[in-house]
Amino acid sequence: MSPVKASPAAFKAFGTRDEKDVLAVLKDPASNVRFVRLIFPDILGRQMDFTIPASELDSAFKEGKGFDGSSIAGFVRIEESDLVIKPDPKTFRVMPWTYEGFAPDIRWREAVMFGDILTPDGGVYAGDSRAALKRVLAKSRKELGVDDLKCGPELEFFIFPSSETPALTDEGGYFFSGRHGEIRKEIQLLLHLMGIATEYDHHEAAHSQHEIDLRYLSAVDMADTAMIFRYMVKKVCRMHGLYATFMPKPVNAQNGSGMHVHQSLWRAGRNLFFEAGGPYHLSLMARRYMAGLMTHAREVSVVLSQWVNSYKRLIEGYEAPVYVAWGQKNRSAYIRVPEYQPGKERATRVELRAADPACNIYLAFAVMLAAGAEGIRRRYELTEPVEENIYHMSGARQKKFEIRVLPRNLEEAVRVMEKSIVVREALGDHIFDKLVANKLKEVEEYNRNVSGEFDKQVSDYEIRRYLPVL
Repeated sequence: MSPVKASPAAFKAFGTRDEKDVLAVLKDPASNVRFVRLIFPDILGRQMDFTIPASELDSAFKEGKGFDGSSIAGFVRIEESDLVIKPDPKTFRVMPWTYEGFAPDIRWREAVMFGDILTPDGGVYAGDSRAALKRVLAKSRKELGVDDLKCGPELEFFIFPSSETPALTDEGGYFFSGRHGEIRKEIQLLLHLMGIATEYDHHEAAHSQHEIDLRYLSAVDMADTAMIFRYMVKKVCRMHGLYATFMPKPVNAQNGSGMHVHQSLWRAGRNLFFEAGGPYHLSLMARRYMAGLMTHAREVSVVLSQWVNSYKRLIEGYEAPVYVAWGQKNRSAYIRVPEYQPGKERATRVELRAADPACNIYLAFAVMLAAGAEGIRRRYELTEPVEENIYHMSGARQKKFEIRVLPRNLEEAVRVMEKSIVVREALGDHIFDKLVANKLKEVEEYNRNVSGEFDKQVSDYEIRRYLPVL
């Protein structure tokens, strides 16, 4: 069975406000939505899902839908395995195609929804990444008086012939000579049918590497959207007989894939990062937020770059940040501040460049906000900008600018995070402890299979371990 290609006239449902709206769509024979896929991330940010008949959604709204969490990474133990997901009606979207069975009259549509993970007694489950992000947002609203964190990620990915080996499909570079631009367009058109806005697409710097940028949204909405985006990229490539991967560094001597996150804080529809007379048109809140991101950069590294392979991307010479600094034009820095354009106050933002697209996006947004908020609360001072290439700076000059180095590998990153009060409070004890244990086990398995000569090189073990699943 395979999906029929969508047409511009395909049914679209987005912007549902409540359970009544969603159930009205399901009752409409024209929609033909027969199944609803309930989606949530595991502790590593991978998409977990199961599907229920559309007729079951009404009871799922009232009572939630139970599932066994014992086999899901970072969730419960076998003896306490029962969990419940309660669908969020505002996340309802209809997949933009019709499925066909072997019999000519078997055709159906499917919708997707995200939701809250609860314990059987109705409490918020401590291992729910989405709930962790909501908790950090609620704390910032209460303590800082902000309404929202807006995020706009740039997700890079590679397109290969298969999941077995990272064989190149083109020799293109940044903005030129690449192949499969039409696949990027098809992905976007399908996303548009689901009500997901994109801003632009292009071939990236590495051979076979691509990027599609999503229009900024509130943090929780964007994390949900990014999950759908990653699914759609892989789905469309698969339908073309190709394989898309968000593995951070699949090819040696080429740039890896990053997820640069543009972010800003808002209150009452106003961008709190803009100040007409501020340096670089940044408000004091924005500067302290940036100082928080930089002060805690080493502590949050595991969450933003969570795989052994992530640190093969974070090396000198490949446009990935290695040093904790900021600038406007400096693409070797940890944070870039896009230049202000007159009349574009709403677009004032900071761009954090260390995350990669294989992270848990909910937790990444949570620790970014937690670190930035700590800078605002404690009134951190922002260091001077650095506009020269940090890779070429002497040690003495780096010291003058107070430039620190990000962790060089996953083990170092875990050891730094283990001591972080900011990260532990953001994630909660359950997720924090489970993530530390999971990552130390990953490091142990890597060290057992790979020698030290691959500190900065991608090993065959990583290709076998990460390419098929990221």
